[in-house]
Amino acid sequence: MTHDLLAALVLFVFVATVTPGPNNLMVMASGANFGFRRTVPHMLGIGIGFSLMVLLVGVGLAQVFNAFPPLYQVLKAASIAYLLYLAWKIAHAAPVKQGAAEGRPMTFLQAAAFQWVNPKAWTMAITATTAYAPSQTLAAMGLIALTFGLVCFPVVSTWTLAGQQLARLLTSPSRLTIFNWTMATLLVASLIPVILP
Repeated sequence: MTHDLLAALVLFVFVATVTPGPNNLMVMASGANFGFRRTVPHMLGIGIGFSLMVLLVGVGLAQVFNAFPPLYQVLKAASIAYLLYLAWKIAHAAPVKQGAAEGRPMTFLQAAAFQWVNPKAWTMAITATTAYAPSQTLAAMGLIALTFGLVCFPVVSTWTLAGQQLARLLTSPSRLTIFNWTMATLLVASLIPVILP
């Protein structure tokens, strides 16, 4: 991969991962409800899980969807249903003090598995592996996956810290409820491009 292509890839990865989407909205809500430290497994699950997904998509999983288009529609329906469920959980999260004791942020494995039903993740993975790989080799796909992994963690950390800072303003149950419902609404809104292509 040339330096120019690598620079373009890094720029694409940064823009794609920093913009609001299901992962960023969920870690922001988790940062507000559980704090940075308890959200670290969630953040690592996103970075590692998504990088693995990019690698597998690049090596050939996307060809399965091209060969069996109905399988993509099944994944799309499952993605929508799961994101609606997550939005419901965010909207009904416990107040900060209760959440810290009783609630539980997403685990590493849950966050890694979530990438497979995240519509934005699929779009980013397919775009990156088709547009930025000069050859469809394992090395090229590995470099793209590594780039996502290196860029992703600082990005989701920033979103988590933003949520944690917002927690200072969310000291009353009513403010936290408004925040959680706003995050849940934004998460549902992120489905509009998926439902209405």
